Amino acid sequence: MNRPLVRVTCAVIIREGRVFAARRGKQSRQALKWEFPGGKVEHGETDEECLQRELAEELSMKVHILQRLPSHIHPYEDFTIELLPFLCELLSFHHENREHHETAWLRPDELSAMDWTEADVPLAAFIKEHLF
Repeated sequence: MNRPLVRVTCAVIIREGRVFAARRGKQSRQALKWEFPGGKVEHGETDEECLQRELAEELSMKVHILQRLPSHIHPYEDFTIELLPFLCELLSFHHENREHHETAWLRPDELSAMDWTEADVPLAAFIKEHLF
């Protein structure tokens, strides 16, 4: 099956031994699953611009991008995601949940117990193994 490829950025924000995660809204695809926040890359924007835009739109959050982390591809039934994670530093501790059901700062030992979107499962494992 030939599925469209969707490039999706996400932020890995670690502060005081915890990583930031957001729970998808009730009306969204994969409702109430946890994810690392970000979104789809739009035509004409860089991955970094996409991440900054998505965080501002969805969470009113500003970050400094430190480095790109290894990407991975995850096939869903009707499309495939190329997940493009970035390690980020939070510039302001304030954020607003505009689209997410809730947010949380998770300890490394909590990562494997969360109900992640399928594409975020390998990233959560990578974070636990390599970033803490």
